[in-house]
Amino acid sequence: MRKIRIGIIGVGLIGKSHLHNYSSIPGAEIVAVCDINGEEAQRVAEKYDIPHVYTDFRELLKRDDIEAVDVCLHNNFHAPVTIAALEADKHVYCEKPIAGTYFDGKRMVDAANETGKHLHIQLATLYKKETKAAKTLIEEGKLGKIYHARSNGFRRRGRPFVDGYGTKAFTRKDTATGGALIDMGVYHIAQMLYLLDLPTPTRISGKVYQEMEMDPIRRQESGFDVEELALGFVKFEKGITLDIMEAWSVHLGGMEGSSIIGSLGGLRLPDFQKGGELTYHTTVCDIDMDSKFNLDAADYRWHTLRENADAYDSSQHHWIAALQGRVDLLPTAEIALKTMLISEGIYLSDARGEEVAVDELIEKSQSTSVLM
Repeated sequence: MRKIRIGIIGVGLIGKSHLHNYSSIPGAEIVAVCDINGEEAQRVAEKYDIPHVYTDFRELLKRDDIEAVDVCLHNNFHAPVTIAALEADKHVYCEKPIAGTYFDGKRMVDAANETGKHLHIQLATLYKKETKAAKTLIEEGKLGKIYHARSNGFRRRGRPFVDGYGTKAFTRKDTATGGALIDMGVYHIAQMLYLLDLPTPTRISGKVYQEMEMDPIRRQESGFDVEELALGFVKFEKGITLDIMEAWSVHLGGMEGSSIIGSLGGLRLPDFQKGGELTYHTTVCDIDMDSKFNLDAADYRWHTLRENADAYDSSQHHWIAALQGRVDLLPTAEIALKTMLISEGIYLSDARGEEVAVDELIEKSQSTSVLM
């Protein structure tokens, strides 16, 4: 397999996770890392035996021996760094969400189209066994005409920083734009959009909350000004609808996984945090039937019999395989852009207290990007 030479921009929590994943992917070669924290960048480079270290991403982009960069920064830094990388003739893999707003995400997609370079967004749920199985069942017509889907995400009490995990950058609009909807919801909404074959949204309504008790010292230190719970309802063209419930923190003992329903059958996916099984629900001979699948056995067969099955093992496996020319890149940038459009629509609907039209939302979306 052809070696893909990569530069990593940002070596915080996400950057370290990406580096760990690359270490097990044949063909991925990390040439350089960059972080404004030079000491940490040097420490990470030594751990992973990476030869070049930078504190200014612009200097990293000058290297002509780097084919692609991986942007592992907070949301509002995504657009300027990604666009600069694309214009420097690099392919770009960017951490989710695509950006802080639809406006900035659209700028990224436009830049990729203009430069002819690949833009890939980290959407981990697309590569799960249950997603691949659900996509197969839908394409084989087992659900019939699909008309509604539900996007669910649950944490009992898992707000970043204030509940012990992650940094305070996740909890402030100036770096993250939003909370649970942007941090976790992107995975589940994107998964539903992918399975629904990227329908076009027309109207969006929503409400966001921050109501649960919080350690007062952590609240003050974090500057926590984003939502812990987001609710939404989306109307698409051709009569399809999607409802959304995404919780960082909520007084419930659990929540069912996302689901899709059609005229001939329905699917319920496992809970993203706790796991579980993919189940199929239909009627046979006028008898209601609930069934499940042996996804481990299916996954084994896929990897044994299908060419390039490994290219769909993870977002990073897919990225490397696409750059090697083994598979076509999934439309993750387009999926992520529509996901951001829906998220921004929920925030605008909450602010106005009414349903919003997508055409108006696109017109009003503004940049929140910050240049490092």
